[in-house]
Amino acid sequence: MTTMDDIMTAFTTEDPSSISPSPTPEDDYEYPDLLCDRASVREFRRLYEPPLFWMITLVGGAGNLAVVWIYLNFRRRLKTMTDVYLLNLAVADLLFLITLPLWAEEALHGWSFGSALCKVNAALYKVNLFSSMLLLTCISVDRYVVIVQSTKAQNSQVERRRCSRLMCVGVWLLALLLAIPELVFATTTEGSSQEYCRMVFPPSLGNSTKILVLSLQVSMGFCLPFIVMAFCYRVIVAKLLKTRNFQKHKAMRVVLAVVVAFVVSQLPYNCVLVMEAAQASNMTMTDCEEVKRFDKAGQVLKSLAYMHACLNPFLYVFVGVRFRRDLLQLLRICRCQPPASKSKLSSTTRASVMSDSDTLQALSL
Repeated sequence: MTTMDDIMTAFTTEDPSSISPSPTPEDDYEYPDLLCDRASVREFRRLYEPPLFWMITLVGGAGNLAVVWIYLNFRRRLKTMTDVYLLNLAVADLLFLITLPLWAEEALHGWSFGSALCKVNAALYKVNLFSSMLLLTCISVDRYVVIVQSTKAQNSQVERRRCSRLMCVGVWLLALLLAIPELVFATTTEGSSQEYCRMVFPPSLGNSTKILVLSLQVSMGFCLPFIVMAFCYRVIVAKLLKTRNFQKHKAMRVVLAVVVAFVVSQLPYNCVLVMEAAQASNMTMTDCEEVKRFDKAGQVLKSLAYMHACLNPFLYVFVGVRFRRDLLQLLRICRCQPPASKSKLSSTTRASVMSDSDTLQALSL
């Protein structure tokens, strides 16, 4: 005989960002997957997530802290809008990375940090998700203006830098606005003798609210920004192909690599969210084993999505010539090595200064 504890245990969600309505006994017939025992999914999460999340936190934290340090200490590098956006991107990643140890602890021992921190932790992921995509969209639009409308960009550098700061403020405010559902509905819930942090809607709201929130995340957090970026880079590539300066193609590598890495990491997980919305709408999966396979696949793709927070610094180091120079200078400072000769330092400084009047310098990080 199935008890309420069995139902709550089966219903407990393994994904901290997943969304489920609060079940009641009279609604059992509407949720046939409630009777599916997902203990194997929880065990998979317990073994899989903690070491991976800690690795992402340590590697991504070190890399993004280096990015922030370099940008703040080499203030000349903030002369372009892209620099301002990339600095904010690193800050967004750091805010997200501080939440992963809490999710790792929940995977091992359940959530023991209270409902308030549950709301904050769930919201920070969404703030990072939306702000990252919107900042990458801003970068794409800025590169479009610099290359396709180079004369206009050169004549309005001061206004554009001021605009970039206003855009960053707007991005953060919009990301916070889109994270309101997490602040409202994320809470702790009991399951399998442990508490978990997850989204819980009142029964009166039902699955329609879950579908709405998932649709908002997919559309605003991926589809719309991706459409804008695809348009901008299609025009940029067409413009560059008409030039004979092939160094400009190399200069595009950093920004393109950052965008491609984010899309590759986020697209599979957004497909999972679309399938979750379909499941909430018409229960497309009713077989228990199929549900458990989907949950495990979602865990893996969710981790792939989280890894974007530690990818960007490595893209800067291995692709960005100027960033690599500044990183070597940072390492020399950390090792207390004597500075480079005056002539060499002067040459490096000139190479590091970014100017939108030169398209190559504007794109090289």
